[in-house]
Amino acid sequence: MNAVEIEEAVSALVEQPFDAEEFPYLFLSAFGNKDTTIKRLRATKGSTNASDIPGAVLQRNNIHIATCPPGEVTRTLTALRDSPATSKAKAKFILATDGETFEAEELDTGETVACAYADFPNHFGAFLPLAGITTVKQIRESSFDIRATSKLNRLYVELLKDNPDWGTADRRHDMNHFMARLIFCFFAEDTDIFQVGYSFTNTVDTMTERDSSNTHEVIGELFRAMNTPTAERKKAGIARYADRFPYVNGGLFSGSPDVPRFSKIARSYLIHIGALDWTKINPDIFGSMIQAVADDEERGALGMHYTSVPNILKVLNPLFLDDLRARLNEAGDNARMLLNLRKRMARIRVFDPACGSGNFLVIAYKEMRAIEAEINSRRGEADRPSEIPLTNFRGIELRDFPAEIARLALIIAEFQCDVLYRGQKLALAEFLPLNAENWITCGNALRLDWLSICPPTGTGVKHSADDLFHSPLDQPQIDFENEGGETYICGNPPYKGSKWQNEKQKIELANAWVKFPHLAKITDYVSGWIARYLDYAEKVPDAVAAFVTTNSICQGQQASEIWPVAFARGIEIRFAHTPFHWSNLASHNAGVTVIIIGLGCKSTKSKQLFDDSSLVRDCNTIGPYLVPNRDDVVQKATDPIGRQSIMLFGNMPRDGGHLFLSTDEADDLRRNPQTSAYVKRFVGAEELIHGKQRYCLWINDEDAVTAKKSAFIADRLALVAKNRLQSQAGSTRDFAKRPYRFVQIGGVAKKNAIFVAGISSENREYLPCDYLPSEYIASNKCFALYDAPLWNMALVASRLHWVWIGTVCVRMRNDFSYSNTLGWNTFPVPTLTDKMKADLTRCAEDILLAREAHFPATIAELYDPEKMPADLREAHDRNDEVLERIYIGRRFRNDTERLEKLFDLYTKMTAGTGSKNKKKVGAV
Repeated sequence: MNAVEIEEAVSALVEQPFDAEEFPYLFLSAFGNKDTTIKRLRATKGSTNASDIPGAVLQRNNIHIATCPPGEVTRTLTALRDSPATSKAKAKFILATDGETFEAEELDTGETVACAYADFPNHFGAFLPLAGITTVKQIRESSFDIRATSKLNRLYVELLKDNPDWGTADRRHDMNHFMARLIFCFFAEDTDIFQVGYSFTNTVDTMTERDSSNTHEVIGELFRAMNTPTAERKKAGIARYADRFPYVNGGLFSGSPDVPRFSKIARSYLIHIGALDWTKINPDIFGSMIQAVADDEERGALGMHYTSVPNILKVLNPLFLDDLRARLNEAGDNARMLLNLRKRMARIRVFDPACGSGNFLVIAYKEMRAIEAEINSRRGEADRPSEIPLTNFRGIELRDFPAEIARLALIIAEFQCDVLYRGQKLALAEFLPLNAENWITCGNALRLDWLSICPPTGTGVKHSADDLFHSPLDQPQIDFENEGGETYICGNPPYKGSKWQNEKQKIELANAWVKFPHLAKITDYVSGWIARYLDYAEKVPDAVAAFVTTNSICQGQQASEIWPVAFARGIEIRFAHTPFHWSNLASHNAGVTVIIIGLGCKSTKSKQLFDDSSLVRDCNTIGPYLVPNRDDVVQKATDPIGRQSIMLFGNMPRDGGHLFLSTDEADDLRRNPQTSAYVKRFVGAEELIHGKQRYCLWINDEDAVTAKKSAFIADRLALVAKNRLQSQAGSTRDFAKRPYRFVQIGGVAKKNAIFVAGISSENREYLPCDYLPSEYIASNKCFALYDAPLWNMALVASRLHWVWIGTVCVRMRNDFSYSNTLGWNTFPVPTLTDKMKADLTRCAEDILLAREAHFPATIAELYDPEKMPADLREAHDRNDEVLERIYIGRRFRNDTERLEKLFDLYTKMTAGTGSKNKKKVGAV
């Protein structure tokens, strides 16, 4: 279940008569527990209910729930807290209720919920961990945004049932615009933007028939009033019940006056939505969540579209907010310095060319308003109107509904800031009518000229967008007051690896990289925003940008291709955040591993590198791989640059599957002395990591004639030959004459080989590898070091090598994609003495022995970060310490220091080898 589905179930639970005996089970069902789970908790024999309190229900590792007589809730909650069973079963929550009062506590944090029973759905977000959904602070503090999203979604779906034409491409914009109008009205009636007593919801409830037949007419008349100036209403014939509502303007109620028809259910939904407390709306959360309402493909993840404020600030703080706060601290109470800072802020433009529902813009606006409010306070001008115009917060969004919500979210944020810093009275006096300027453009950011959306002052460039509330004013007219201002570009553009882009996206990316077409063929879709910034910076050289991107643009081939182009065009990486997980609200949504790249024209300013612990590293330059003070790019090498053994690619059959055997077939052949030698264990990444058993026929040239004496083998080889003859590849057809062997053979061990998985999860702390005997054959999903000294495994299994591979090799989504030419052959290994090799050999042996102690556990099980056995972890720690002392005489402090040393050594070891192994950035 997603968060919205849970909210619906919780709301339905509260609407039922309270049943003390059934409540615990209904509550657990609302949070996604299956019927079989509930049945086991109810059972009289073999029950999973671990409670030691009569009538209570305790679900292990989850929650202890008890109902009680009236007035006994607090005492009952104390009993649950003191219960030995609560601690023994590792319950995360305790909950007590008598049907009138509701109290609960999260035991790890001590956070509590205490409210009327009927109001506990307003706090349901606190319990989302019960459904496996990790929550963030903003969601725990207020569940309003999910509740509102849930109910708006139900209304949206219900309206489309009775108005199917409104769901078509021709009318979808009208439907989305209608929803934006409703959201404004709900917010306006609860915040007194509509005068006290003039409730939109109550007016609809009072003036419409219970059969809903005229609901659309009443709402349409209210919207018409809000789009008509007061002086013109008599002439326009506005109904008396609508005449009481203010003139809103701003284009929000202009355009099509149509309203979809309402069924009784839809009317009921609207009344319920209006009954919510819309003063609790949080525009930096709500916008992201509700954008999925209008998207059929995204509705399944409704309520999960939330980007945390801390993650957004990882972009905005180093981009410009930290500097503004520093200037504020520097100014102290100096009135002139404070005034200059306020004037500077009024001219700052923030531009998000992939703005979605406006998260980045809303957070930037709210943070700047907080700084401005402090300036005004220090100057004794607390009531002063804000000089930061919303029109300075520009955006481009491909879809019209998020674009509308982005503007609406900014409008709501402005009002909330005015109330917070200037008071309700002044905020209301100046809020309406809205202005008609349009600063969020609906369009494709890789096709539009960014200069037309956010131009440098005085260029005269214009852009007209007619998909939003209202056509914009003349663009230079909007910009005039901001002459000489700063421009900051930011955002979280969409990701798509080159292999997963559709044709339209490929064309868009080619359009962005038109000056460097080869980059469009190999880079992620997100790189198009970097390309657009490079063009923009040529005309606006002072503009600075910061994007959340996939970490792949600073790895492998993309790093070695994108950044030489960017650096040659005079752009540098001003700051960066090393890889971290950027995920949505649901814990089961793994999200993606991302980086943050801050870009600007070359300067002498110190560069900043942030890591996952938010520490800052100052440096002179940041290189393509986000390594301080290293500007080299790593090129593939045909041989190891150190003295480690040669690693070869695995073996590729191209056989149509006919050289492979089931377990029973393999057993039959191995029991026969004439055929047993032809059966080998076949190991790819899946087999290596998860211990899967797979078998193949492996026949050498000299054994081909003898092997064919087996009727089974002969039949299989005939099928292989037939399959290869049908191949379109000439090289494969040529091997139809030799059906007994693999088409591509990397190598075979005489005694033993070190196998390395080609694709593996980045979540493991070490790369999956193993030491296997000669009866194991490496697939093309593996690499192998054949008959290599065991100390080589100590290198592969080290944190140093994990960090190197994670930096210089490419990624497959969130997985490492290992490469012998780019990862192993370039791995800088210093000259090793015999003593060092012996020490590393012993470390590798200890790792293997520690694994053996946990047989038959697989590598996947052994290297689960949360379940890794202590003795295995200790063996790896010893291996890392021995190896790292070889490099610098001590353990490295962090991965950044590891990379610095590795790149320094790489530079020294490849000096004089030419472009074959090494290339400096700066030349295209």
